[in-house]
Amino acid sequence: MTGAGAAVTTLYVNNAAGANCSDAGSGTQAVPYCHISAAAAVVLPGQTVDIASGSYNDTALTVTRSGTAQAPITFRGPAYDVNNPGMNAAHISGGAPNHPDNGIVVRGAQHVRFQDLAVEPSGQRQAVVLDDAHDVSFTRVNAWGGGVKIGNGSTGVSYAQSQFSYTSGPLFQVDSGATGTVISTNMISVSNAAGSSGVLVNDAPNTVVVSNTIRSNCWPGIVLTGTSGGAVVENNVVDASQDRGTACGASASDTGISVDATSTGGTRADYNVVSPLSGGPAYNWAGTAYTTQQAFTAASGQGGHDFIATDDFQNKAQPSPVIDSADETAPGMIGGDAWNWPALDDPVVPNTGTGSGFRDRGAQEFQDFGSLFTPAGPTRLLDTRAAIGVPQAAPLGTYGTVDLQVAGVAGVPADATAVTLNVTVTDPKQDGHLTVYPYGDPLRTTSNLNWTAGTTIPNLVTVPVKDGRISIHNHSPGTAHVIADLAGYYSAKGSVFTAKSPTRLLDTRAPIGVPTAAPVGANSTLDLQVAGVGGVPASGVTAVTLNVTVTDPQQDGHLTVYPHGAQQPNASNLNWTAGTTIPNLVTVPVKDGKVSFANVSFGTTHVIADLAGYYSAEGRDTYRPLGPWRVMDTRETRYFEDGSTRPAGAVPARDTLVISFGEMPETTSVTLNVTVTEPGGPGHLTVYPHGTAAPDASNLNWTKGQTIANQVIVSVKDKKVSLYNASDAPVHVIVDLFGYQGP
Repeated sequence: MTGAGAAVTTLYVNNAAGANCSDAGSGTQAVPYCHISAAAAVVLPGQTVDIASGSYNDTALTVTRSGTAQAPITFRGPAYDVNNPGMNAAHISGGAPNHPDNGIVVRGAQHVRFQDLAVEPSGQRQAVVLDDAHDVSFTRVNAWGGGVKIGNGSTGVSYAQSQFSYTSGPLFQVDSGATGTVISTNMISVSNAAGSSGVLVNDAPNTVVVSNTIRSNCWPGIVLTGTSGGAVVENNVVDASQDRGTACGASASDTGISVDATSTGGTRADYNVVSPLSGGPAYNWAGTAYTTQQAFTAASGQGGHDFIATDDFQNKAQPSPVIDSADETAPGMIGGDAWNWPALDDPVVPNTGTGSGFRDRGAQEFQDFGSLFTPAGPTRLLDTRAAIGVPQAAPLGTYGTVDLQVAGVAGVPADATAVTLNVTVTDPKQDGHLTVYPYGDPLRTTSNLNWTAGTTIPNLVTVPVKDGRISIHNHSPGTAHVIADLAGYYSAKGSVFTAKSPTRLLDTRAPIGVPTAAPVGANSTLDLQVAGVGGVPASGVTAVTLNVTVTDPQQDGHLTVYPHGAQQPNASNLNWTAGTTIPNLVTVPVKDGKVSFANVSFGTTHVIADLAGYYSAEGRDTYRPLGPWRVMDTRETRYFEDGSTRPAGAVPARDTLVISFGEMPETTSVTLNVTVTEPGGPGHLTVYPHGTAAPDASNLNWTKGQTIANQVIVSVKDKKVSLYNASDAPVHVIVDLFGYQGP
C-alpha cells in the first residue's frame, strides 16, 4: 500500500541516465528499478512491470512468481507503434559476455503476461524458455539469435505477433508433455545451421500452429512428431527454399509440413500455403511424401483449401493465394498481424476465407492496395449561389476557403478516400485560380481552375477526402461563385479503372460516333455508344472517362454529360461563350452501353470526346489519392531525384515535354491537373503514354495568352508520360499530381 492507502499496481524499470534507478528501491516512477530481474523478484498478482525503452543486460531473468487467473502478472515494454515497429523498444539481453544465459525463463509460474519486448540471448541460446509454466502468454516479444522452448508439462502457453530471425535449431520447440500450446501469427526466419526447423512439436498434444509465416532455409517448416495428436495446423505460409527462392540440394530436409503417423490422430491441417521453390516435398503425412495438394488431400483427407504456391505479394499481375483466403474460425486467431496491422479487404481479390472472408494467411496482412471507383450523379453538392453545401447564398470571399462535407452526402460513404467533382467557377470579380485539397491539410501551391474576371470555367477534380471533407480555396483578390457536382467517389468497394491510350470516340465534325458530320442541335441531345467501341468492353462497364471538347459554339451555353436513359440532371460539365473552344475531363456512368450529351444552348455546337479509360469489375488496378503535389512547372528550374535538372523554359513549338514518375511505386496511370499558361499562339496539348506515337486527340485547347487547366488521366509507360505542344508557338506547362492507379 502507498501512503495514501492505494494498492501499488505498477512497478517501474528504467535504467536510462538520469532516471535515478536503484534495485534497492521499491520500483516507483521516481526511483525505478535498474534491472527487470529486481522487479521480477517482488512482483505480486495484478501488478504490471512497466519497462522503459532501453537495453537491459539481466544476467538471469527468471520469473518464478505467479499471478492469478483474475489478476495476472504483466511485464510490459513501451506501447508498440505500428508505424515505427521496433523503435523505442525495451531490449533484454541474456547476460553480459561472461554470462551466456537465456533471455527470459519462466519456471513453475502461472498466469503471467509478456508484451512489447525485444529479446537477444547470448551465445545462440534460447530467447525464451518455459519450464512447467501455465497460462503464460507472449505478445509482440521479438527475438534475434534465439528461439523458444516450451516443455516440462507446460500448459496453456501462447506466443503471438512476434518476429524471429538469425536463429538456429528448432525456432519453436514444444515438447516434454506440453499441452494446449498456441503459436500464432509469428514471422519465423530460420538460419541454415544444421538441425534447424521452424516449428518442432514432439510429444506435445493439442498444439495450435496458425497464421505463421515460416522461412526455414532448406530445413523442415513445421514438424509434428511423437504423440502430438489433436493439433491444428492452419493458415500458415511455409517456404523451405534457401533465401526465399533458391532450390535446396537433393539431400536437404526441406519438407514444408511433416506429421508423423503417431501425431495424425485428431490433427487438422488446412488453409496452408506451401512454397514449391525448395524443390522438396510440400508434405510428409504419416511417412508418405506429397508434392501436390491434390495428391495430399486425396490420400489424407487434409489440406482441401491448401495451395502449393509462392506467397509473393509483389507479383501484382496475379493475386497471391495468401490474400483474403484464411480460415478466420481457426483456434488461436488474433486481431492483427505480426506488426499489429488489422485485416483489410483487398478490393480486387475475391473473399474466399471463412468468417469475414478477408483475413490473409500467414503472419502478414497485405496492406498495399488502394480504392475503387463508384460512379454517381451528377449530383450537385455545392452551389454558393443557392446555399447548397453552404449555410447561405454568397460568393466565396477573396482568398477565402470553404470546407465541404462530402462523406455521408449523396451516397458518398464514410470510408471514401477521394471524390471526383466537376467544379465550376462563375461570376469571378477578379482574375484568380481555385485550389481544391484535402480538408485540414496546409493550403497547397497547386491549382485546379484558372480564370479571368467575368468568365465561367469548369474542371474535373479528383481530390483526397480527409475527415469526410474537402477544402476549396479562392486564390483571388475578388469574390467568385463556386459550383461542385459529384461524379463519383473512391472507397473499398466499386469498379476497377482500366486506362486506355487517348482514343477518339466522338467527333461531330468528322463524323466519328455519329452517322453524319453535323453539330449538335440547339437544346438537343446526342447519344453515344461507348460499350464495345475503342477498346471498351461490350458489357460490364460501369463508367467511362472522356476528355470532352466543345468547339465552334454559335451561342453561349453549357454541356451536360449523363447516363443514357436517365433524366437530364441540373448539372454542367462544360460552360462556354460563343465561338470558343473548351475541353473538360468527364467521368460518367454508362447505361445500356451508352452516354448522353445535352447541348444546353440556343445555338449549335460541335462536340469531341476522347476516351481516357473505363471502369468495370475486371482488372487489378486500384487508386491511391496523393497530395496534390506539383511535379512540373516549366517556369521554374526543376531538380529531380536522379540528380538531373530541367532549366526553366517554355515547351517549344511542336515539341514534347516528358515527365518521369520513376520514384513512384508500380503505376499504370496517373491523375494530373495540367495547366497551360503564357502561350505564344493558339494550339492544343496532347498528353499520352511515353514511347508511343502522339494520338489524334487533345486534352487542352487554348488561344494566345490564355491560361487554362484540365484534369488528365493518362497511362504511364516506362514510368513516364509525354505532353505534346501542338502549337506553332512556345507554351508554359504546369502539372500537379493528384493520384495514381496501380496493382
